Amino acid sequence: MSQQETFPLDTRRHSCAHLMAAAIKDLWPTAKFGVGPATATGFYYDIALDQPLTTEDLDAIEKRMKELRKKKVRIERSELDIDEAIAFMAKEGQDFKVELLTLLKEKGSTAIAKETGDDSVVADGVDIVSFYKLGDFTDLCRGPHVDTTAQVGQFKLRSIAGAYWRGDAKNAQLQRIHALCFETKEDLEAELLRLEEQAKRDHRKLGRELGLFTIVDEVGAGLPLWLPAGNVLRDELENFARQEERKAGFQRVSTPHITKGDLYHKSGHLPYYAEDMYAPIDVDGQEYYLKPMNCPHHHMIYAHDQWSYRDLPIRLSEYGQVYRYEASGGLSGLMRVRGFCQNDAHIYCREDQAKDEFLAVMHMHAYYYRMFDIQDFWMRVSLPDFDNLEKYVDDVEGWKKAMAILKEAMDESGYPYEEVEGEAAFYGPKVDFMIKSVVGTEYTISTNQLDFMATKRFDLTYIGEDGERHPVYVVHRAPLGSHERFVGFLIEHYAGKFPTWLAPTQVIVIPIADRHQDYADEVRKRLFAADTKSANGGIRVETDFAGDRMQKKIRNAQTRQIPYILVVGDAEAEAGQVAVRHRDLGDLGAVSVDDLIAHISREIAERVDTPIAAPKAEA
Repeated sequence: MSQQETFPLDTRRHSCAHLMAAAIKDLWPTAKFGVGPATATGFYYDIALDQPLTTEDLDAIEKRMKELRKKKVRIERSELDIDEAIAFMAKEGQDFKVELLTLLKEKGSTAIAKETGDDSVVADGVDIVSFYKLGDFTDLCRGPHVDTTAQVGQFKLRSIAGAYWRGDAKNAQLQRIHALCFETKEDLEAELLRLEEQAKRDHRKLGRELGLFTIVDEVGAGLPLWLPAGNVLRDELENFARQEERKAGFQRVSTPHITKGDLYHKSGHLPYYAEDMYAPIDVDGQEYYLKPMNCPHHHMIYAHDQWSYRDLPIRLSEYGQVYRYEASGGLSGLMRVRGFCQNDAHIYCREDQAKDEFLAVMHMHAYYYRMFDIQDFWMRVSLPDFDNLEKYVDDVEGWKKAMAILKEAMDESGYPYEEVEGEAAFYGPKVDFMIKSVVGTEYTISTNQLDFMATKRFDLTYIGEDGERHPVYVVHRAPLGSHERFVGFLIEHYAGKFPTWLAPTQVIVIPIADRHQDYADEVRKRLFAADTKSANGGIRVETDFAGDRMQKKIRNAQTRQIPYILVVGDAEAEAGQVAVRHRDLGDLGAVSVDDLIAHISREIAERVDTPIAAPKAEA
């Protein structure tokens, strides 16, 4: 085994962050350093400089890093009393390190990890802290590190971004350098290829190119405007969900966008969730809030009637618009927004039904994902931290019972899952569905909770077989998450090449010459009027009457990823046919308009992608 192979990859990555900092210190001696943790693919470091960095500067930093790697510079550990450490960093002019050490002295290492997202900057104790020296650069760090710079692996500096110190917009803005780091050159090149493919599939880029959505300053950051083509995706997803939810016994409801603050005090959102809500709106002297979640409204709908044990479970569903505060730095296209529409539902059931209801929700998730050919998914079960109950409803026995029900359902489901402590919702344990894109990006696509507290806060009960009132359990579920995030994922998943049933434009008709325009329009009208099971009926069809050459029109349609391109000329008009081209398979030959309508209608109804085959010529 080589010396390099004895070090874990995270250790090499963190050591490589120190190597980059050392190179920056050589090039800009007055640089001040924040934190530089390892990441899933490399590392980053936050730096304060008197000048904005450029891509040319990244090249210079990387060149200096390679020089230091070649020299096999030793990385040496030392320790200091915390007060000596503060004095040392103050002398070095490293203000951010002084701030970290002061925070460590006053509040401990947990505070640093929470404030900065980096748990590697301090030693295990508080009285004594460790440092690592690499050339002229000395950094506060818990370690461990590799022995010499020759052991850091293969790296590539990727980008520069802004980052507020300790994640607070009131603090100084630093420059964050992101970098890749892998064991071998082959692994690094594979990651670079993955990132190249990821960039091609970026939903923000494709959203612009395909005319799906836009986000403009005049409306506000994090508030998408859905263009007609993008709204088709929303309509089809909602139509799909409505059909499946009807089969599963859900009843649809609708709730308002704003609500009195009293309801959110009752639900617990204002005590436990206020930092994610927008400021109140004064309406006739009363405080109203933009709706952050649909749950309290559904609880009020359930409480409107009295229910018997025979009635349960009651399943209420809604595509409900909600608004949550998201820091500007966290916004990202459709993936992180401030206003979004959830595929939400709440199931009100008896305790003896809770496991089966939660299990049915898990199966619905899996069915939906497989419908979209999403095979790589798993669940993240978030539990409370019983040593830190101020974030949660204080009912240990209730938590334990809910956790037991949820775990039984998870084990019975057979789906892979992992457990994490301290990330539960304030009212119950939750399950996040995690999915991985075709280029390896992981997303939390939806969240489900088992709520044992709503019954107490809202007096949600049913009349049991004994004639007495009994509390209900509430299952919160959103299999398709939000329109925004799920559509964003699907854009990247399909690289904009949506299956026929989901494609914004399913067919385009191209006349060969001006004299064929009337027939092209006749074909369009027949397709548009077809009796299909699409969200709004008919086949989504356009005609291209532009004055361009036919081949350019075909290329334009292919760029737009339209599944079916129909070319019509004299022969097609005379025979009542269309010459069919498919975006993936090319020329499929001539078919009758009736046959084409029947085939596309079947693709829509069955939500499959099976291009039509032209009839074989008779021998």
